[in-house]
Amino acid sequence: MIYVDTNVFVYPIIYDETVERKVLEAKKVLIRIAEGSLEAMTASLTWDELTWIVRKTLGSKIAVEEGRKFLEFPNLKIVSVDERVIKEAQRIVERYGAKPRDAIHAGCAIKHRVREIISDDPDFDRIKEIRRVRLGTI
Repeated sequence: MIYVDTNVFVYPIIYDETVERKVLEAKKVLIRIAEGSLEAMTASLTWDELTWIVRKTLGSKIAVEEGRKFLEFPNLKIVSVDERVIKEAQRIVERYGAKPRDAIHAGCAIKHRVREIISDDPDFDRIKEIRRVRLGTI
């Protein structure tokens, strides 16, 4: 099982694959999840981040469509952000100086005993309890 950060879902929506290598790499990951060859999970927070970013960049109509697609994404386990996750996130913020949303993602992964997070965000490298897997290496 691997935890999937929001940027893996966002890149194919807002960036042009002819310009950005990371779009193709994110698509490869998403295809593997959809096919069931990569067991993956993410937090309900990802829906919030995804729809907010898409709304800001492409408008509310597309954000609604992409939010629905995310919720229907095949073979993706979406887990709740609960009090235990938030307490773990607080510990991560205090210990590593992580941004709150990154800490929530890491806290979710840790709660569910997932030790790898696929992300293009190097901020996860500071959090010792998880290992960031870069796009293009999985």
